[in-house]
Amino acid sequence: MSLGDDGYGEDDRHHVTRTRLPEGEVDPYAPAARRGRPSGRNLMTVVGVVVLLIAAIAFANRGGGDSTSDSSDDAGSGHGHGGVSSGPTAPSGTKPVEGKTGGIASGFAHSEQGAQSAAANFAVALGGDGMFKAESRHAIVDSVYAADAAARLKAPQDQAYSADFLKKLGLDASGNPPKDKTFISRTIPVGTKVEAYASESAKVSVWYTGLIGMAGTGSTDPVRTTWKTWTFDMKWVDGDWKVVADDQKDGPAPVSGDVPASSSDDITNAVKEYGGFTYAR
Repeated sequence: MSLGDDGYGEDDRHHVTRTRLPEGEVDPYAPAARRGRPSGRNLMTVVGVVVLLIAAIAFANRGGGDSTSDSSDDAGSGHGHGGVSSGPTAPSGTKPVEGKTGGIASGFAHSEQGAQSAAANFAVALGGDGMFKAESRHAIVDSVYAADAAARLKAPQDQAYSADFLKKLGLDASGNPPKDKTFISRTIPVGTKVEAYASESAKVSVWYTGLIGMAGTGSTDPVRTTWKTWTFDMKWVDGDWKVVADDQKDGPAPVSGDVPASSSDDITNAVKEYGGFTYAR
């Protein structure tokens, strides 16, 4: 059935009953073309409202301003409320740390925000491939943990990263992969949460996804993803946050996506070409 200019089919046009309405009311069946057009004044009003809305949205989304930082800090602060932050991870506008110790970010702020940034960067360091070689592992542990905790951990960690364990991952006794393969271990924080906070101590959980495995032709341990939560007990030591204890648990893990797995060469190149980040709250 074809439609006429007034929106009705040729057969229907002759069967519509027209009702005379009192003055001021609009016939809902009247064709759109016959209704009054908005006045120029009304059009200008609509345009003005749209412009104001766009300006308001742009202002609300503007990052790095003082008001944004203040509101984020307030939302994430647990002071006066049991010392626990209830706000989700969100950018605060505060600049990342500039210092590094042994290649690991250091000099974090003495605040909840600084504790979260420290925990995220510690997870990256402790989940990296440097942990699979004794020399770099000891340096990482000395940088991340308080001195007494580091001293306690080194021997048990050396036992955990035994030659047999490394062999299962395809590494030699020194933690080196075969010449034609690339070993990958990388932690990518998704978010942080303050479990508890006091002036000299903090407990922060880091939800992260990780990559681990051997990339290369013929690998029997292909690179795979993991989802875990790493919780750090930290204390303020000599002007910085240090770990005194930590533990991990699996998840939360989302449903796997439908993106097909990449080739070993693609994964190897990606790890070599894409560097990591310094994480800040």
